[in-house]
Amino acid sequence: MPDPSPSPVVVGVTGTAAGLAAVRLAAREAVSRDRELRIVHVFTWSHARARGAATQIVDEAVATAQRSTPGVRVTGQLVDGVPDRVLLRLGRTAEMLVLGDDDLATTPWLPSGSVLVQTVARAWCPVLVARGPRPQAGPILAAVDGSECSLLGLRTAAGEGARRNVPVLVAHVVERPGGEDAGREVLARAVAAVPELTDFTTKLLTGAAGPTLVRASSRARVTVLGPRGAHHAGLLGSVARTVLRRAASPTLFAHGSPVPGQRPAPDREREPSRVLIP
Repeated sequence: MPDPSPSPVVVGVTGTAAGLAAVRLAAREAVSRDRELRIVHVFTWSHARARGAATQIVDEAVATAQRSTPGVRVTGQLVDGVPDRVLLRLGRTAEMLVLGDDDLATTPWLPSGSVLVQTVARAWCPVLVARGPRPQAGPILAAVDGSECSLLGLRTAAGEGARRNVPVLVAHVVERPGGEDAGREVLARAVAAVPELTDFTTKLLTGAAGPTLVRASSRARVTVLGPRGAHHAGLLGSVARTVLRRAASPTLFAHGSPVPGQRPAPDREREPSRVLIP
């Protein structure tokens, strides 16, 4: 009996420019991971004209993927249903879900019922949100706050850094003066909890957590974090909401298995090459 196909990279499209940016990013991710790219457009059947328009959306997205990333293995699919429910179901067997930001930074608030918010908050696999025409050079930025969710994000960042052969910048934000020692402890515990993290630097940032990480994202190849932090049990944490709306780099929201228990201290061989304090 043949082995099952590897989990695909799934990208959702709606016919927008942001959706096509997500397709280009997803195509590169699929090739780099040796996965099939599955392009999905979800809508409720109404009449033949609507189906024709939906087919054009998928066809354009498939052509965009093939033009932008030669060699990508890509299929297009129309699915009848509620978009966030369909994406969440597909995410159970996907390597990654990729979505466009649909100009969230221009909206005055982040609608909790949007497909993007629901998918980022509730997916079973990592969710990558595309930003702009193409990711820039730079490190993987991993934001940690001591929560289990942020440690999962750091583990995800470690895998991304190793796969891309780029370093990981592990950052913790201290919001008030005098919290530097506690911040260093958060960083030390985080890197100790993720033994697969090898090529990394730690950095303390100061200021309001969300806006500070947004500014730091402008120098990152990818920003990685968990959808909820240490003090937020809602659909999305306040920091995740800010970063989702305004980040300058593609943003990867981590989902998956919990991180193994923390070690008491980092191994000497795994100490960061530099500890940066602005």
